Order: sequence, then C-alpha cells, then structure tokens
Amino acid sequence: MTQLDRMQLLQGTLDLLVLRTLVFGPQHGHGIITAIRQTSEDVLLIDNGSLYPSLQRLERSGLIVSEWGTSANNRRARFYKLTRAGRAKLAAETSKWKKMVRAVGRVLTIQAEPS
Repeated sequence: MTQLDRMQLLQGTLDLLVLRTLVFGPQHGHGIITAIRQTSEDVLLIDNGSLYPSLQRLERSGLIVSEWGTSANNRRARFYKLTRAGRAKLAAETSKWKKMVRAVGRVLTIQAEPS
C-alpha cells in the first residue's frame, strides 16, 4: 500500500477510534495504535504524536482512566480503560458518525440529470 492509499483522519475521529478500541478492554498506547492499524487493514496509521494528546484529552474529560502495568513483553506501560462516561460518549458519537456517513453517501451517489 502506498502512502497515497492511506487516509488522513478527520478532526475528532481519533478520539472516537480510541474509545472504540478500548471497548475490548484496557490497552496501552502501542496496543491501541496496532489495533487501529490492523482493524483498518493498514489504512489508518496513527503516530505517537497524535495518539498521546488524544489519550490525555480523553482522560481529562473523564472518558478514560489509566494506570501503570506490565505489557506482554514485560515492559512498564500505562494502560487505558474506558469509563462509564466513555461508553456513553462512544454510543452517542457512533450514532452521529453513522448519520454523517449515510448523509455523505447520499450526496456522493446523486445522479446528474442528463443535459
């Protein structure tokens, strides 16, 4: 896959993807990045410079909490976990996102009238 085949994330989308990834259980930063990359079939590539501000924003908002733990490769890592408020926010934002996707899809499939 070339760099041109990869997509830039729309503003605010990363927070939604992080919340969705944490539905499956606590995860450290590298694990979140890997899950998003694998789930998107290598289309969405998140870098640390984008992920960690998102994690800090979500934690300040009370949507996730973190604690130190040990990763699978026996390294100290900060693990992030979804809160009840985070689950509610994820549900609301997912609904909005799906509505947006349907609306954009309708606009993109409008047939031009013959001249």
